[in-house]
Parts: sequence; C-alpha cells; structure tokens
Amino acid sequence: MGEQQPIGTAATAGRLTLPVQTGIDDQISALMQRLGADAVRNSDGTELPELVKDLDAKVYATYFVGRGDQEWALAHPAHRTRVYLMSDRVPAAADGELSIPLMTGWFAEQVTPDLDCDLARWWQVIDRTTGDTVPAGLWRVEGSGADTIVRLATARAGHVYTVNFLAVQTWDPTQMYNYLTNGWADDPTRIKESPYDVRHPETWAHVQRSLETWLDDHQEVDVVRFTTFFYHFTLVYGANGKERFVDWFGYTASVSVPAMEAFEAEYGYRLTPEDFVDQGYYNASFRPPSKVFGDWIAFQHRFVTDRVAELVAQVHARGKEAMMFLGDNWIGAEPYGPHFPQTRLDAVVGSVGSGATCRMIADIPGVRYTEGRLLPYFFPDVFHPGGDPVSEANQSWLAARRAIVRSPLDRIGYGGYLSLALEHPAFLDRAEQIVAEFRAIHDRTGGERPANAPFKVGVLNAWGGLRTWQTHMVAHALHYRQAYGYLGAIEALSGLPFEVVFLSFDDLEEGVPDDIGVLVNAGAAHTAFSGGHAWADPKLVAAVRGFVARGGGFIGIGEPSALIAAGVTFQLADVLGVDQELGWGLSTNRDYSHLASHFITTDLAGRLDVGEGTPNIVPTSPDTRILDDHEGAVRLAVHPFGAGRAVYLAGLPYSHANSRLLHRALYWAAGQEAGFGQWVADDPRVEVAHYPEAQLCLAINNSSEPIRTRVHGAAGTSWTVDLEAVGHQWIPTSPTKTSPSTEKKNR
Repeated sequence: MGEQQPIGTAATAGRLTLPVQTGIDDQISALMQRLGADAVRNSDGTELPELVKDLDAKVYATYFVGRGDQEWALAHPAHRTRVYLMSDRVPAAADGELSIPLMTGWFAEQVTPDLDCDLARWWQVIDRTTGDTVPAGLWRVEGSGADTIVRLATARAGHVYTVNFLAVQTWDPTQMYNYLTNGWADDPTRIKESPYDVRHPETWAHVQRSLETWLDDHQEVDVVRFTTFFYHFTLVYGANGKERFVDWFGYTASVSVPAMEAFEAEYGYRLTPEDFVDQGYYNASFRPPSKVFGDWIAFQHRFVTDRVAELVAQVHARGKEAMMFLGDNWIGAEPYGPHFPQTRLDAVVGSVGSGATCRMIADIPGVRYTEGRLLPYFFPDVFHPGGDPVSEANQSWLAARRAIVRSPLDRIGYGGYLSLALEHPAFLDRAEQIVAEFRAIHDRTGGERPANAPFKVGVLNAWGGLRTWQTHMVAHALHYRQAYGYLGAIEALSGLPFEVVFLSFDDLEEGVPDDIGVLVNAGAAHTAFSGGHAWADPKLVAAVRGFVARGGGFIGIGEPSALIAAGVTFQLADVLGVDQELGWGLSTNRDYSHLASHFITTDLAGRLDVGEGTPNIVPTSPDTRILDDHEGAVRLAVHPFGAGRAVYLAGLPYSHANSRLLHRALYWAAGQEAGFGQWVADDPRVEVAHYPEAQLCLAINNSSEPIRTRVHGAAGTSWTVDLEAVGHQWIPTSPTKTSPSTEKKNR
C-alpha cells in the first residue's frame, strides 16, 4: 500500500452522501468540503436546491413509485392499496344477533373498510371458539368508514367472533409518520398521500409514464433512489394515532383483488382472508411460515422484481443509476430472494440501526455497491434544543462499526433536514471523525476482508437465507423484551470473525452442508426461529444428530428444537444434554454436575447475563456440565455427543461480555479451541480484525471508556495498545512496518 493520509482527517474524500435542502447553499458547500462528501440527496419533505447542478458530486433524488401523485390516487380510488385487518374479538353474551364494530382500535385516517369489493368473497366472519367460518348469508354490513358494523344473525352464547375485512389504505404509513413527526399539519403545502397499486394496468402504465416525465424533468439527477416500490411493510396505526401493529417483513398490505385472483389462476387454489389475517398474527416473521404464506411471498417476489426490472431499465436507458432504499415499500423485493439480481439495480441503501442491520445491507448479493444511512436521522425528535445527537451518533457507530469491519459497506450517508444538523456543531465534529474512520477501513486495507475462523457458522431457522441477518426483528433494529435475548446472538455474530450462513430446515433435507462447523438454533418455542413443528420431521432431527455425532458443533439458545413429543420438550435434548421441565417430570430426580471454570467462560467477569432467560431448564445426561445456573435452572451448559459438542444458553443479549462468550463457545463447539488465542484482545470490549495481505490488524474499542489492553497476533506475537473511548488503532503486523505506538488514533 502507498503512503496513507493521517487518520482523523477528511483529506481522503468520497464514500459519503449528505442530505441537502433549499435555502442553505453556502452551508451545503462548506460542509461538503469539510466532510469530503461526494454525493448529495434530498429527503422526504425536501427538494433538491438549484445548487446541485453546479456541485462536483453525484446527485441522488428520492422517487416514490407507489405514492406521491395524489391527483392520480384521488381519481382512482379503486386502485389504492389494500390491507387485510381483523376486528377486535367480540364475545356473544346471548344467542341471536351480535354487532361487531370493525374499526375499533384502528386509525380511521389511515385505513377504511373496503365496501366496494365482493364482501361475501373477500371478507370473512369467524367463530374463533370453534374455528368455523360463518356463512356469508348469516351476516350483513351496515354503515361505512369508522362506523362500519357487521351484524351477525346467529351468534352463539359464549362464543367469540371476529371479522377479517379488506381495508383501503387512505394514508401511506411512512408519509404519515413523517407528517406527524415533523408537524406538517400546520403547513398547507403538505398533503396526506394515498398509496396506489400497480397491479392495476392503468396505474402501472401511469407509473411508467410518470417516471419518463420525471426523468425528462430531472436531468441533474445521477441516481434515482427508489423509496421504495409498491407495497409497504405491515404498519397499521391504532385509534390513538400510535403504531398498533408493525412487522417489517409483513405482507398483509400487499393484497388486492387482482393479485389474489392472479394467484389462484397460477397456483390452482383459492386464498381466504384468514390466510393473511392468521388469527390476528398477520403472518409475522416469528410465526413458522405456512405453505400458503410461502407461496404468496414467492408469488409477490416474482411480480415485484419483474416490475422493478422494467423501472430500472427506464432509468438505465437515461444513463442514470437505480438505487433501492431497503425500507418503506420494500415488500416483495426480497434482496436475498432468488429473483432480486434480475432487477439489475445498481445499489441498495438502508438505515443502519445495529450491526445486524448493517450486515443485512452490506451482504446483499447482485448489486454493484451498498450504502448505509447512519443514525441519527436529521429530524426534530433528536435535533432540537437540548437534544443529544452526538450520543446517538456514537451508539449508532459503535453498533455499525463492528459489522462494517467484517463486511464493509461501500458508502455511508445521512438523511433528513441538514438545516437541523447545522444547529449542532458538536454533532458535525463527531460526524467528521466517523466519516474519516469509515474511509480508513477501506483505504488502509485496500478492500481486503479480514480473516475469519477456519469453519462456518450456520444459523438454523424456518426462514433460512431469505432472511439473512434479519432474524428476531419486529420493527427495524428496535428492542423487544421477548426477542433481545436471541437477537443478541445475531448481533454478536455480525462483528465476530466468522463466515455466517443462514439455513432453513429444508436446507438440511440432504444433511448439514459439509463446510458448516457449528449450527446455531436460537429462539422461543413455537416460533419460526426455534422451529416449531419442523422438528416433527425425523429426517431433520436425524440430520442434526448425525452432524454433531460426527464431530460438528451445536449451540442452542432459549428453547432450541422445542416441540413437545416423544417424552421431551427439546427434540435435541440428547444432543444438548438439557431439556425444559414442564411439570410432567417432577417425579424424576436429576443429578447436577457443575464446573467452576471452562474455556467458554474464561473471559466472563461476574455472572452471565441471559436477559429474560428460559425457565426450568434441567440436565438430562450425566455427561452434562453446568457452567451457570440460577435456583436450580440451567443457564449455561456443555455436553459431548459422539465426536461432537453442544452448548446450551438460556439467552444471550448483546453485550461485550456475551459476544466474547459466544466467540469462545463457537470455537469450543467446533473442537478448535486451541486456535482461539490469535487475533484477540485480552479485554472483551476490544475486538480485533486481521488483514493478512495488508499485514495489518485493527483493534476497535467498543466502549465509551479509554482502554489499555494486550492484542495477541500469530505465533506468540502481541502488542499493548491504548485506545481512546470509541477509538480504534491500526497495528502493523510485519516487523518492517511502523510500530503501533506511532499510529495516530481516532475517536
């Protein structure tokens, strides 16, 4: 490599996109020069200033395919997108007529019952006590809008009833969020945008014509940033104007009568409203996916990617690049789906809220480059007098940097109102440091990826590769009490030195792939991530047992392989050496064998944090060794099985200590603990990446405290490093290179 610019300066420009807006031309130019930005963009609610025509920078422009033309939406109400919803559960106090109000609990400004469709065909009344569908002739619909009521003529006392109804989306959820967050109600130029559906040929033709016109009118634009395409993830607000149901992977709002009719013609069977409502769970990603729902995803994936390819072709014909924002109306695009590369998109950009979401973007195949939008977003919920965007920037960067080191994004950027960020000079100082550090990861290594462990880690769940780096998420990178103890393992893996592949249970039909060293199954019982009824398949259980018996590793977190059958709760209880006691086996005495120390817990200071944990875990084998328990319940245990090894954890929230513990557990489960001591730091808060070709290693401080620690390399080499809070240090690993003490540090 050639001579490097000092780390901590912005002398090396590029790889950065800044949001711009009208009225602050001088500040835009100055900040671009200061940060070395080579691209600019507008955000939802802002326009590109005339200045962009004179900038030496790429120009991104947001483009909304399924919303933004309110005149068209109002003129074609039948073409607005639909969503399936379920009424509240209503019990019948007596035999006879029962009234079921549909909109109780739903936000009437966002959705309204679709009364123009064939109600008998596309609506459904269900007796939830029996599970039976009530014949359409026994109920009628009265009223409209927020006052719509279904009257059931023959309700049975003591039974509970619901209505699955098709609803019109009258307000796009993301535009609604931006509208409410930014107080646009007082701005007469701001309208409430309705989304429309390209399943209707007239609307699709209009979308294509509109894009051609827009391209004619925006010659200055280099990159069309599609935000996003056709169908929004499931996000429905309650009557109080707050989120009531959100699933970042939800397909409930991808329905329409034309789509469901086309599905029936292709697949040969008829969909019902319950296929989407799913008892009120709406096929959330935690639910083991049904065959019907899997078929619907595949069906919409083909449709969406076919249509996206046509839009991308229009953009390419004008010599411009096409970029997809991984969010908002991204449903059906499925960036890890089989047809995504056929879109010929140039790039994907997404919001980086964690290490897992960063890897989700960076690892997408089939595009020329990826870009992460760092947080915080320049909105008034953070950028206000007394706000602390610097702290949020540090938290975001600490989470993202671990993942970026392992799988670098090609670019980073910010979004929102630049004028708000300009009012916080301390944030701009910190952003300058972050951008310089990001560039250094690329520049110092020459694009080389850091070395990984000599074995792969397979994350096993119902979704497999379709949801690569997307497991245990409800809303994008947000914390949920019931999930953080499992998502922590994925978050830890996003920055650890392993090649990680996501495997579905179907992927193991012919056995565990030969290059997998350790399988990880993490999740709560009955969820898609633990597996549920998938474990009823003897071939699956035998495949995993055989893999471990031949020398493979297995790590179970929470309730792995949980399915009550054959005398056990965990179908791999014999592999794990533990099971979950449900109360049926209390007459059985079990011997406990504790180990005071173990390779896995070597760096653990204090008690293990398992988050919410998993209750009533008991040993099942005299060979089980308990490393941590609480009031008789196992929290961490190890167990040999044939030539292989298994590890059980009651939960694993993300933390520095837990990330190190998982790092060690994977090496131990793989039977390769002898190779663990290279390219690690003594302090678990510090992670190390080794670049053999560049003859460098990078030590990053994942804490907000300064740290002195020892970094261990190959063949007994080691270095003492002093890291500033949130800082990093490059260490030449060749004796001919500069010693680490002379390397300039950055925080």
